Amino acid sequence: MNNELKKIALIGQPNVGKSSLFNRIAKKRIAIVSDMAGTTRDIRKHQVEILDRDAIMLDTGGIDETNDEIFSNVKRKAIECAKEADIILFMVDGKKIPDDKDKELFYELQALNKKLALVVNKIDNDNELERLWSFYEFGIDEDNLFGISVSHNRGTKKLFDWIAVQLPPREVVEELNIEDDEDDFLEDFLNPIEDINEQAESEEDDELRVAIIGRVNVGKSSILNALVGEERSVVSSVEGTTIDPVDETFEYNDRKITFVDTAGLRRRGKIEGIEKFALMRTKEMLEKANLALLVLDASRELVDLDEKIAGLVDEYALGTIIVLNKWDENMDTFQALEEKVRSKFKFLYYAPIIAVSAKTGRSIDRLKDKLIEIYDNYSQRIPTSVLNKTIETATMRHALPSPSGNYLRIYYATQFETKPPRIALIMNKPNLLHFSYKRYLINFLRENMNFEGTPIHIIARKKGQRDLSDEELEEFN
Repeated sequence: MNNELKKIALIGQPNVGKSSLFNRIAKKRIAIVSDMAGTTRDIRKHQVEILDRDAIMLDTGGIDETNDEIFSNVKRKAIECAKEADIILFMVDGKKIPDDKDKELFYELQALNKKLALVVNKIDNDNELERLWSFYEFGIDEDNLFGISVSHNRGTKKLFDWIAVQLPPREVVEELNIEDDEDDFLEDFLNPIEDINEQAESEEDDELRVAIIGRVNVGKSSILNALVGEERSVVSSVEGTTIDPVDETFEYNDRKITFVDTAGLRRRGKIEGIEKFALMRTKEMLEKANLALLVLDASRELVDLDEKIAGLVDEYALGTIIVLNKWDENMDTFQALEEKVRSKFKFLYYAPIIAVSAKTGRSIDRLKDKLIEIYDNYSQRIPTSVLNKTIETATMRHALPSPSGNYLRIYYATQFETKPPRIALIMNKPNLLHFSYKRYLINFLRENMNFEGTPIHIIARKKGQRDLSDEELEEFN
């Protein structure tokens, strides 16, 4: 995300249509939209394009004057968000008359001396345009007052035109005419290259994108705040506070890390409406992530739901760390709890386990360091000569099986993909190689190289075989 882009903040009371406008501008369903007041509780950021001009949209929680634990935090964060923004869109419900709360909030925003627009939503037809007159009492200039209907897509063009005027035009960048390399990628298999230059990968490809996942109220938001070093995500003792995922990017040891604080997951039977969509968004985030923090509550018993959520991480083949939060509240020894976790999550045997306390900050720096280490393992490419020497040693220690008298031979091995590492064994009869021998080779690789925290995929192929079989595709997905 480009920090030099101008930021646009959406501010307003709950249920005025901010999330719908956010989605309209973003041109996809990013924000969670619901008729339930107060659905949006955190600040979300998304790069958008408005009439060929780029900006960062900040969507905030609805501001509501209550003593509720969540919304008192939301109001504070919304005002902080407005201070950070260059342009403020203050949104109100056009089907209601202006109230003192709206005016008070508007004047508070006006005092920030930012580009400010008053957006009156739910003006669904021409007859309802008369309602705009009552909003002139805010003291807003006519050029900065917009009557729109997001649901009917009325009046939005004028608003977008106004926003675009506030944004700088794009810089013209000359496009390079680079032809795609159409060579068979198995040429690398037939003519192994020792040192592969990965400098051409974009910086974005080298970004740590971390999905924080776990069942409801295990402390995911608290861990995010502890990792980032300041309160970014709304924290509450109320279960399910975080509904939308919240992206937060910062630098640590010269590495760019983006955390995704995912929505709390409930048992399937309890997922209704808004939280069902939140579960879908969690899966979308996992698709974009390359690392996962599986957060477990060390003060509570592990349940089947923990295992199902962990299965999502395994399904998307992410680099993984298992985080035991609230460790200070647990009286068992770490070794005893570690045994329980290992027994429950056998499929994540490669993931390190770190006990932390988001409340006291215990082991948080260690967790940051481990994230970088796991990402380096996840994205590493083993030189072909080293890989082949290791595989050769493994076959000498434990000979290839001879199923039904068939002689199996591995010609050579090569890593053809990273994130996660994927290795091809070029051999004479790949379909006869049993999965147990693949598992042996994977474990041998782990013993001799640092693959902590990352899954490893091994596939067997004939010479010249180009495409993955259906079984191999299933194995990867």
